[in-house]
Amino acid sequence: MASEARDNTGLLKASTRKRANDARLRAAILGLAILGSLALLYWQVQNPLLLLAFLVLAGTTGAIIYFLRPDNSASDDEHPSFTDWTVTRLVADQAEVGLAITDRAGRLVCANELFTKWFGGPVIPPELPLQDGGNELLATAGRNAWRDGRGQAEGLKRGVAEYNARVVRAGYGDEYLLWHFNPQRRNDILDDAIRLADGATGRALSQAGLLVVVIGGEGRIRASNPGFVLRATGREDANIAGRNFINFLRSDEKGAIFFERDGHQGTPVRLFHIPLNRDQQKGPALILLIDDDGGMIERGKALEQVGSLLSLLPLGLALTDRDGRFLFYNNAFRKISGVQEGEEPLYPGDLVIRADKSAVADAVRRYASGPSMAGDLVVRLRSGGEDPVALGMASIRGLDEAAVLLSIKDNSEEAKLKTQVAQATKMQAVGQLAGGVAHDFNNILTAIIGHCDLMLLRHSPGDIDYDDIQQVKNNSNRAAGLVRQLLAFSRQQTLRPQILQLPDVVADVSNLLKRLLDDSIELEVKHGRNLGLVRADPGQLEQVIINLGVNARDAINASGTNGGKISITTQTVTPADVKALNNEILPAGDYTALYVTDTGKGIPPQLMGKIFEPFFTTKDVGKGTGLGLSTVYGIVKQSGGYIFADSRPGEGATFSIYFPVYKGLDREAPQLPDSSADSHKAAPRKELWGSGHILLVEDEDMVRAVAERALTRQGYTVVTASDGEEGLQHLTSIGEDDNVFDMIVSDVVMPNMDGPAMAREARRQYPDIPILFMSGYAEEQLRKSIDLDNVAFLPKPFSVAQLAEAVGEVLAEHSK
Repeated sequence: MASEARDNTGLLKASTRKRANDARLRAAILGLAILGSLALLYWQVQNPLLLLAFLVLAGTTGAIIYFLRPDNSASDDEHPSFTDWTVTRLVADQAEVGLAITDRAGRLVCANELFTKWFGGPVIPPELPLQDGGNELLATAGRNAWRDGRGQAEGLKRGVAEYNARVVRAGYGDEYLLWHFNPQRRNDILDDAIRLADGATGRALSQAGLLVVVIGGEGRIRASNPGFVLRATGREDANIAGRNFINFLRSDEKGAIFFERDGHQGTPVRLFHIPLNRDQQKGPALILLIDDDGGMIERGKALEQVGSLLSLLPLGLALTDRDGRFLFYNNAFRKISGVQEGEEPLYPGDLVIRADKSAVADAVRRYASGPSMAGDLVVRLRSGGEDPVALGMASIRGLDEAAVLLSIKDNSEEAKLKTQVAQATKMQAVGQLAGGVAHDFNNILTAIIGHCDLMLLRHSPGDIDYDDIQQVKNNSNRAAGLVRQLLAFSRQQTLRPQILQLPDVVADVSNLLKRLLDDSIELEVKHGRNLGLVRADPGQLEQVIINLGVNARDAINASGTNGGKISITTQTVTPADVKALNNEILPAGDYTALYVTDTGKGIPPQLMGKIFEPFFTTKDVGKGTGLGLSTVYGIVKQSGGYIFADSRPGEGATFSIYFPVYKGLDREAPQLPDSSADSHKAAPRKELWGSGHILLVEDEDMVRAVAERALTRQGYTVVTASDGEEGLQHLTSIGEDDNVFDMIVSDVVMPNMDGPAMAREARRQYPDIPILFMSGYAEEQLRKSIDLDNVAFLPKPFSVAQLAEAVGEVLAEHSK
């Protein structure tokens, strides 16, 4: 070693001397050049001062060049002349994820051992043996990585395995792609048991004399440790997966169990059956086998071996004696039952609430002293709240003092799922109730608005009652707006995207939001300049703003401060702004942003990743549905936008929403009404008078009366019916001298026979008769249930003018 170090030192010194000699040679040449220049200059000008100035200038220039010169030695060290992937492969093999590197030509230049093991060799990532379109997802992620520097693909399936991939552009010239493949671990107890038997734990148990087998519900072997394979077949490398477990064992007349291969001279084994799913009578199980040589093995040693095995299992398992005292419990049992560090409970009853102590103690004594049996007991843990858990019990014989095997199942996920289902059921019931109330209220509003219109036709603006009637109509229209919000909440409103300006939607909803805020909370609205158009449903955007505003209000009230401030801001975001955000999710482009900021208590960092999950809420039980932010997230994503949350505890929270600027070829104008007086004057007034024979079918008397008077006043001949059956009677009773109906105006939901059923019967007799349906439900939902052509819809509530206009348009369209 010393001689090798001296050789290396000598080489280093030789290299250093060579560099020094080269430097001296260059300095000598440079000095001679300077002296020659001085001599030539003196011979021409004969001026010593000019020679001195030239000498200073040359020295200064040389110093500047010396200090600014590149370090060639470092460059040579940092940029080798060739690419050696050997070291890269050695480093990549140390990672716990699959790694692969491809170049711009799509060639695989490097891959670690896990990658080749998972995917069957050195395969190019976009051509892996994946299922369900996994390679298409990988190809898209690769293109995104070449373009944006990063890409991602999730849910890549190969057999029972599932992977998430992350692609990063790398290299000095960004000429490579680095592919990361992370396996997704599923919380499946059967998979855990299979890994235990197949892995290092199974080999360690084999050396300790414990044989482990995992069987499925059909009795076939799923996995086993090498000790069992050796005893069952005589070879450790034999493949016994899929074979019947019982075929490897036999029993004699005394009930002793032997390996079939050992014959009559073999050693009996003791078998322990641990069900992996107590909900299935014949489900998968973990089988443990220990040699039982008729008493030569000490019972205490066998118990110690079983305890060592149970400590390695992911199940919550414990052993008690005949008196119910704990002999052993593993870490999973301690964690699920809520046993704190340093706490040592004596009895299983110490883990449950007071009301369940006696039941647990009686059950343990019964299983310990009675015949061998197994069962479950539903209890409530003292640390588990009100959610019950299943405490499994099984009798044990022949393990020294051990008499009862206890198992406990973590029901937290199941309880969480039940709570989510209950919340979803409650929301569905509330939605149906809201939709039904809104539908009935629409009929009342239709009658009120219609009668107001009829009275306004008999009064001029100067009459004493005119303003009062107009006020009633205005309030009715406001009530109609509230009904539309109820229908939107119950998902029974037609949602259509429009080209709009975001500030117009914010202005419309800010008045409603102010009524939802406390007097101590200030609402501030700011709009940026040159905002681009967005394509979204205005009703959905209003719901987004309302949900965020209400959440901000609750956060301010929960902070304990006396009042606060909510800011709603719109702003233009350019591609340069997106780049400055340094956000990997938001792609570069033009956006119109909406920011909602509050001065509440903020969101804790540990909850930031869960706030958009369905049914997640930090409010008290019964005060929050957990669907507010998840609904906001769904609406924003459905509209093609992006939403992010930013918060620091104690400093409030900001929700940032980015909608892509609409760049359609048609360049539509925002589809919002123009409130200017000039636009109203310019709009031509439609002719509402008409003539024709109309059949009006409506089960609500007040709505039918208003519609009949409105149509009669406009010149139509109207025949009314209270349901579909009566309407069909009018159609079939038309004589030769009677006028045939030119049109049917009908409600949708009616007793006896509804509107669609009546319309189908009427079309059999009059195939071309036009039909206008009046309904408070969504047109989109009605069209799914009505398979008829040439039908029109008029949403409730409507005014007299809207009814006359709709009838006129349908008749005019039919006459073409």
